Amino acid sequence: MIFDYIIVGAGSAGCVLANRLSAVASNKVLLLEAGSENKPLSREALNEKIPSAVVANLKNEKTNWSFVGAEEPKLENRRLTHFRGKTLGGSSAINGMVFIRGHALDFENWRQLGCDGWSYADVLPYYKKMEAYSAGGDEFRGSEGLSRVFRPSPKNPIDLAFLKAAEEAGYPLTQDINGFKQEGFGVLDRSVYNGERWSTARAYLDMSRKRRNLKVITEAVTQRVLFENNKAIGVIYRNKDNQLEKVFAQREVILSAGAVGSPHILMHSGIGPSSHLKEIGIDVINSLEGVGRNLIDHPDFIFKYECLKPVSIWPQTRPFSKLALGVNWLLTRGGLASSNLFEVVGCIRSEPEIDYPDLQLTIIPIGVDFDEWSALRQHAFSIHLGLMRPYSRGYIRLQSANPDDHPSILVNYLNDERDRLAITRGIKLVRNLVNQKAFSGLKGEEIFPGESIQSKQEIYSCLSANVSSQWHLCGTARMGSSEDQNAVVDRDGQVFGVSSLRVVDASIMPDITNGNTNAPTIMLAEKLSDTILGKTPLQRMEPTLWSKQI
Repeated sequence: MIFDYIIVGAGSAGCVLANRLSAVASNKVLLLEAGSENKPLSREALNEKIPSAVVANLKNEKTNWSFVGAEEPKLENRRLTHFRGKTLGGSSAINGMVFIRGHALDFENWRQLGCDGWSYADVLPYYKKMEAYSAGGDEFRGSEGLSRVFRPSPKNPIDLAFLKAAEEAGYPLTQDINGFKQEGFGVLDRSVYNGERWSTARAYLDMSRKRRNLKVITEAVTQRVLFENNKAIGVIYRNKDNQLEKVFAQREVILSAGAVGSPHILMHSGIGPSSHLKEIGIDVINSLEGVGRNLIDHPDFIFKYECLKPVSIWPQTRPFSKLALGVNWLLTRGGLASSNLFEVVGCIRSEPEIDYPDLQLTIIPIGVDFDEWSALRQHAFSIHLGLMRPYSRGYIRLQSANPDDHPSILVNYLNDERDRLAITRGIKLVRNLVNQKAFSGLKGEEIFPGESIQSKQEIYSCLSANVSSQWHLCGTARMGSSEDQNAVVDRDGQVFGVSSLRVVDASIMPDITNGNTNAPTIMLAEKLSDTILGKTPLQRMEPTLWSKQI
């Protein structure tokens, strides 16, 4: 089979590309997805739609790669599981639906790292283009895009106490963390529409699948890219019958397999660190040292507090209560099941001297045993402390020459002392927050880590034993200039040293963004879709106020 474009991966970026490229009737587009397509009335399809069913999605290995990472040296050699979507919509079909664009200065940083055309002024028009915001459009927000974004109205006393305590502690409130000012405490947007998860498959792919020029093949595990004289001409994939098939592209092969999948395919195709490829037994087509390097993630530390009033949602986790919530959702698309439970957020600085927020605080009105993925059998609440701009870097490497073998994933959490110090300062800030008047009569015992954990050494030991992932892997095929020896693609996503091969997904982020990475991934796919189609980029936008947020 011959196509104009072959897109590998129907995730957050791939679905966007499939929609935009196939909108040109003369383009013949193939979209390959390793995962299966959920049957309409299956449990998987239902759980994907229900916002509160996040845990069920993460536990389901049918729709989740569930990569087991390497032993993390600074985390007591623990091996963390990295959840990545393996279905239409990719991680947008199984994630927590949190919609955060990132801070404006994130993209100024991208520009300074050699990515001209990726400043805040360059990406803002694409953020506006992609979204339909429930609160309406303005100078910063879009109203007519395909990505539905919902702004909730928090009502739980725990969420409201969180916002009030922030004021009492001296933090600013922000009306829109995705608009004029990210810094501060405010309402958390989510990728939900009419009470249902709004993945990129729902937003972009469903509407385009009727097009005759778009073919979607699921259960297609791409093995490698095919080359002819350093030009990408197609891919070879393993189909659902376990047979190898070749397909060809007249214009481009586009890898959108994610921060794990794309470097994995590149290396199996002979593009990557030459010494590593030779060691594995793979012929080198183009030596690019940066492939698989620069792996970044947001480390997560979770507090658990006793709640003195019966206002947590723990009782609703009991079997009959869950059944009632499900029935209500089926009938009305409302109730607790229509929420991802993350309704408010704080974006703060670990210390005043840094340029902009590096900590993200989110609260949920339930205590959870994350080892067992089960609710604590008591009224409680949890606060997630995420480090947004970690200095630690890891890598992805092959374990064998067999493309079906998962790669080795080492994030190197807390490897840099500055990361440990920032989270330690964050722990003190969280404790100060919950000790404000707003939590009086609401907050009880600090269940975890416990008030006895106070000294630097005690905190460090606790971090090593308990820090986990926010599942925001990125950076493993990063954009940069041709002078940057560790860059893998140029500012247009084109792989250096070969032709007709592009990468479009979170792997090309030169640095991680301030907040959950799904929205930035959709944005970069929107932007690069225009590039691929030869369109003039959307006109830059420089709102007069954004720079005052720092």
